[in-house]
Amino acid sequence: MHDTERATPAALGFRMPAEWEPHRATWIAWPHHRLDWPGKFASIPWVHAEVVRQLTRAWPGTDRALPRERVCILINGVLAERQAVSVLERADVDLGQVDFFRAPTNRCWTRDYCPIFVKREGRGEREVAITNWRFNGWAKYPNHERDDAVPARIARALGLREFVPRAGEARIVLEGGAIDVNGRGTVLATEECLLSKVQERNPGLGRAGIERALAEQLGAANVVWLGDGIAGDDTHGHVDDLARFVGPRTVVCCEEPSRNDDNFVALAKNRAILEAATDQDGRRLNVVPLPMPSPLRFDGVRLPASYANFYIGNRAVLVPTFNDPNDRRALDVLERLFPGRAIVPIHAVDLVWGFGTIHCMTQQEPA
Repeated sequence: MHDTERATPAALGFRMPAEWEPHRATWIAWPHHRLDWPGKFASIPWVHAEVVRQLTRAWPGTDRALPRERVCILINGVLAERQAVSVLERADVDLGQVDFFRAPTNRCWTRDYCPIFVKREGRGEREVAITNWRFNGWAKYPNHERDDAVPARIARALGLREFVPRAGEARIVLEGGAIDVNGRGTVLATEECLLSKVQERNPGLGRAGIERALAEQLGAANVVWLGDGIAGDDTHGHVDDLARFVGPRTVVCCEEPSRNDDNFVALAKNRAILEAATDQDGRRLNVVPLPMPSPLRFDGVRLPASYANFYIGNRAVLVPTFNDPNDRRALDVLERLFPGRAIVPIHAVDLVWGFGTIHCMTQQEPA
């Protein structure tokens, strides 16, 4: 159902839920674009299989009030599905928890082009809908048209109402990794990504226009603007590599103690902004430091390795790890913050060569 009345989701009672709220499913895309991992592609389907395996496990001892996660996989065709099934079976994935959707894609980074789902509840009514923002390949890659078409395909397949955010007649550009929400009305974003004049997503929209769009489409009227993203991030400063909500008022924020590291200044500034920020009700945020791994390079390229790129599933939090001494510290921090969920390390040294890790390759659909 395509929304034709132009009423905004927020005006109709919709909001974007926080990631820790119950999911119906997690959406991923099966990897096929070999140029994203030159020389390392062979390992990438196995990383995806491990993500699916860990998400769909029953996880005894975790919060039983949360449903077991389903995983929906976007797949390019029949042959690709057969190959994916073979990998998933060998990795001991419960295929009863997996659904395949035939939809051609350019890349597998579903966080940024899959629909951003919104939800409304009240007076006995519950409805999930999608917001279909424009995806333009991070203002960098020309081959993105297939990815941009995915939200409309999912809306049709699931029979969901579809909202298309616009400024005039132009669709507004927004990637899911550019924002993080607490589900109560506050959103984190970076100026580098959404307000940059170098890689401008929405010419002429400006800060006020973006804030209005986030309020109208996602129910997030309070924007906490951080500065720059981390070194090596080719998305121009996505917030999901540096700061994430883990509760309605609690934010983890990456810190870099070495003054010689390229991330030192940006992360220190972002932490100061968060410590001075308030939520939608004017209350100060609780800021929890999260370590960074040592700089990770491949072929001389600095990669965006960050523990903040974790994904909160129904019963497990999947955390990228990098064979680094700080892996254990990061896992311990998140274990304290998610007592009802399993904390699962996912080896991501190969995955991050594609300039993304666990959060980048997942998108949640609320229950």
